[in-house]
Amino acid sequence: MVHSNYLINTYDRLPVTFSRGEGAWLWENHGQRYLDAVGGIAVCGLGHCHPAVTRALCEQAATLVHTSNLYQIALQHELGQRLCEISGMDGAFFCNSGAEANEAAIKLARLYGKQRDIRHPSIIVMEGSFHGRTLATLSATGSRKVQAGFEPLVQGFRRVPYGDLGAVEQVARNTSDVVGVLVEPILGEGGIVFPPPEYLSGLRKLCDEYGWLLMLDEIQTGMCRTGKWFAYQHEIIKPDVMTLAKALGNGIPIGACLARGAAAEVFQPGNHGSTFGGNPLACRVGLAVIETMEADALAARAAELGERMLTGLKKGLSDLPWVKGVRGRGLMLAVELDRPCGGLVRAALDHGVLINVTTGSVIRLLPPLIIDEQQADQIVDAVVHATQRFGQRT
Repeated sequence: MVHSNYLINTYDRLPVTFSRGEGAWLWENHGQRYLDAVGGIAVCGLGHCHPAVTRALCEQAATLVHTSNLYQIALQHELGQRLCEISGMDGAFFCNSGAEANEAAIKLARLYGKQRDIRHPSIIVMEGSFHGRTLATLSATGSRKVQAGFEPLVQGFRRVPYGDLGAVEQVARNTSDVVGVLVEPILGEGGIVFPPPEYLSGLRKLCDEYGWLLMLDEIQTGMCRTGKWFAYQHEIIKPDVMTLAKALGNGIPIGACLARGAAAEVFQPGNHGSTFGGNPLACRVGLAVIETMEADALAARAAELGERMLTGLKKGLSDLPWVKGVRGRGLMLAVELDRPCGGLVRAALDHGVLINVTTGSVIRLLPPLIIDEQQADQIVDAVVHATQRFGQRT
């Protein structure tokens, strides 16, 4: 384990340090092997050190890493085209993280409103959401824990309960300054919470009716995680704006804000930018990720393995009174307990499996999309065993 007095104390880290990774496995620096069911928090969709990613990194690093957006970047154009082809969007802005992608979406929505003579444009956001830790994105986030201590928050957000179309309609009837809705198709940090059926379709209809932008935060749900390229494709709708990051770079920092129709024409030169955004290295990796996910049919693979894991978790945990529910879509899975269960992370670590707990009482599983059936079953067995023992002790 590495201890350091030279890092600002922003993380409560586990007592393990990894020195090597391959596929779904990580090795700590004394040689102990762990099966990764966190995937860098939905980042390493292709697992660790995937040959296609390694090859793209090495070849591009030996060719050209950075030039700046003062010039044309061929790989950026190519990645933008591929993303638009698989999403149905019209254009992409590249940045370096999910928070930056959501910042771009928020700025785009405000400028969209200003161009329509709305003096104080506002955006509807959801309780329980998470959009980032910059001042604007934490203001949009529906968590007081994330916001506490950073007041005054950025104004211009109207918060409603997640999954409640009626609450959105009520805002529409009572105000004329709304310009968009920013929403996660599935709450990620908020506990893997699914909205009611047709929720996104209902939001699409309301946005069309009132002239708002439907902006989907697909940072955690995107890139085949839920069994489709993007979670909104389960309802066969299209957003006006979509944000991506995490799995797009498989560990290399990259974010993207995609837009279509009128939203794609809002930004003009000087309105927004990023020094490192869309550099040749990040875009080369993004292209390698898309090509690999497409060639290996990883969306379908995530759907298949996710169903297998969901069935196994339900079978193993259904009789435990301290388990409130098991849910999932693709390889985005959750086990909700009736009590805080942060201790399960250490318990699973003792079983050689890495898991995550969010919102205090929800086990969150986000394994790499390249896991096999045996690894999927091993994760399920470890979670079931640890949860059984945890409930008996507490």
